[in-house]
Amino acid sequence: MLVIALFSLAAGLVLAVLLFYAKIDASRARLSGEVEVVGLGARVEIARDGSGVPSIRAQSREDASFALGFLHGQERFFQMDLVRRSAAGELSALVGAGALPLDRAACIHRFRERATTVVGKMSAADRRILDAYVKGVNQGVGALSSVPFEYTLLRSEPEPWTAQDSILVVYAMFMDLYDASASYERALGTMHDTLPPGLVSFLAPLACEPEAPLAGVPMLAPLVPGPGVIDIRRDRPVAFLPPAGGPLASEEAPGSNNWAVAGWRSGHQRAMVANDMHLGTRVPNTWYRAMIFWPDGEGGQSKVVGVTLPGAPAVVAGSNGHVAWGLTNSYGDYVDVVIVEPDPEDPGSYLTMNGPRRLDKKTVQIEVRDQPDRQVTFLSTIWGPVIGKDARSRMLALRFTAHDPESINLGIMALEGAADVTQALGIAAASGIPPQNFTCADAQGHIGWTVAGRIPRRSGFEGRFPVSWADGTAGWDGYHEPREYPRVYDPPSGIIWTANARVVGGEDLARIGDGGYALGARARQIRDALEALDEPTEKDLLAVQLDDRALFLAPWREHLLALLDEKAIQGSALRASFRSQVEGSWTGHASVDSVGYRLVRTYRLELFAMVYGWLTSACSRADPAFDPSVLRQWEASMWRIIDERPGHLLHPDFSSWDEAMLAAVDRSIERCVDEAGSIEACTWGAHNTTEIHHPITHAVPWLGRFLDMKPCALPGDSHMPRFQAPSEGASERFVISPGHEEDALFHMPCGQSGHPLSPNYRDGHSAWEHGLPTPLLPGEVEDLLVLLPGSGA
Repeated sequence: MLVIALFSLAAGLVLAVLLFYAKIDASRARLSGEVEVVGLGARVEIARDGSGVPSIRAQSREDASFALGFLHGQERFFQMDLVRRSAAGELSALVGAGALPLDRAACIHRFRERATTVVGKMSAADRRILDAYVKGVNQGVGALSSVPFEYTLLRSEPEPWTAQDSILVVYAMFMDLYDASASYERALGTMHDTLPPGLVSFLAPLACEPEAPLAGVPMLAPLVPGPGVIDIRRDRPVAFLPPAGGPLASEEAPGSNNWAVAGWRSGHQRAMVANDMHLGTRVPNTWYRAMIFWPDGEGGQSKVVGVTLPGAPAVVAGSNGHVAWGLTNSYGDYVDVVIVEPDPEDPGSYLTMNGPRRLDKKTVQIEVRDQPDRQVTFLSTIWGPVIGKDARSRMLALRFTAHDPESINLGIMALEGAADVTQALGIAAASGIPPQNFTCADAQGHIGWTVAGRIPRRSGFEGRFPVSWADGTAGWDGYHEPREYPRVYDPPSGIIWTANARVVGGEDLARIGDGGYALGARARQIRDALEALDEPTEKDLLAVQLDDRALFLAPWREHLLALLDEKAIQGSALRASFRSQVEGSWTGHASVDSVGYRLVRTYRLELFAMVYGWLTSACSRADPAFDPSVLRQWEASMWRIIDERPGHLLHPDFSSWDEAMLAAVDRSIERCVDEAGSIEACTWGAHNTTEIHHPITHAVPWLGRFLDMKPCALPGDSHMPRFQAPSEGASERFVISPGHEEDALFHMPCGQSGHPLSPNYRDGHSAWEHGLPTPLLPGEVEDLLVLLPGSGA
């Protein structure tokens, strides 16, 4: 009887597993055949190649939008659901209380409410495109034989997609790309309120060497403030020496590279655009590839190919055959912190240019799965939500472009019809997206750059530091008109480049402002590589995208070798081993087998943590949340210290700067041994190993073997064209000559499909890892799906 019982139990378990597998398998996208759908105007053909990349042939742009929504709904709906919920502060309703911190941070922006306003203000033409897309998404999900597999694992059901949800997807990109908590400006404000002005300008310059702006000249390294400004030995109580072993500054941030080469300079007399957008890497990938065809209304055919953002109907970056375009995060200043002045006669009110106003108390209900709802209450002002207090206990409010309805529109879709660079630049400047560096090229050989997205018009203040707007002398006066935007068109050099660093100077820089520019080393390496190319082709530009030469750290290596002389290493086997690896295991690249690269990189960051830690210790005491690692322009300042050895900036625990720097070496040794077991095992690849996860596996790790990408040690780092970190990197790479897309090259991590049982779940990943050239255009047709208007259409 026991045997029979055990057999029955085993059979039941096997049956349950088979049924579960069948349900998961049933949620795969439909690839071929005919499907009747409601909301379509005419027949649409969707041809997929072996990588699952679709070519959509529709009779109108609305039907093409419907079809794209259908594909997104079938293959990426859970991804879309997480993104809309992350922007709206609604994740906890799906995944439980673990997401409450994220929801609390998001809900103060009231993005779902704002999305409703944006949709209501849309033009009729844009609304038709968006409505068609929304119908397509819901029809796509409904056409699956089972709900997307993630909902089966979560024992949940997908909720319908709405027009507001597509706007939330754009808001999520604002949150991803920009500092929605204003940590950079708040840190600058703490420094401004706590440190001598001369020390602030030294520690946090707007930009400095190394840099390579597209327009204007590089800014000089800041001067070391003299002992009359600050003397660490005199002010010993201020000089806090950070303990060893703390977190190192992270230099990975959402960014990108792009550049353009004019036709006259290329090897085939055709202009080219290269773009690789740096984002967090996850499963599935941020982007969904597509090629779309529809009649142009004049007897011809419109087409566009590139990457789309699941949740939205637009091709974000790509080519229409006449113009190719790419984007990088501009890191201009689109967020301001407002010092809120309380009304002396009423603590519940604050001062404005129109007199006192009551603080608006907002309460948001957060639904939590399997638990009671939570309430979040926050204060709001006419400028935006209150986000905390500064080091002087003054209330701070957030002014954010994303809070204004004019910051979002579908204007970028007009690029699908742009005939040349001039038109494209005008369209980009009027578009409503998170502000980006927009670089483009056309089939006539021209190239151009501008900012895509809305730029606020500041009045009465610079924007780097928090100020009061109470008397009306400081504030925003709407947004700049597209004709006022900075623009570069066909520069004499024949090249344009951007890499998240400062691009322009003078009045143009004043308009864009400083939102925390990346150090200019990556931009400079790109510029120099392009200038060195003789008549480049697409493959040459791909090689620049994959350039992992360690030019930026080479001077740090020379500094270390000089520091670790015979006297410094005498009696210390660890220092001797450290020096040996810096000297002998240096490949000149951020290569996976290099110990030297990782040691030099670690030393640089340890020295920064020490020196900036003690120089800004007054800030840390005034504001425990202060974090000097949000500062990104400290390279030239550190080199001033290394070169000049200013005694008045040296921590009193050290008798010389050499002693302090050797302490940074010892901290580096301790960190490397702790992380790798030994100095010799501390390769760059051991640190720079990919961690590309599906969101489900954060909660259920054992599913990682089925859902995650296999870890892989990769070359590259922050300050070189091949940007790579364990969980961040190029979310795509392409090189396109408009009108010659058949020669274009493309990479994307993971695969086209978001379903683990699809052959297209991982099939592009290896080429992305190894930098192997693959085509942008879809290949031979392997599957054909036809969408037909159904009853009620």
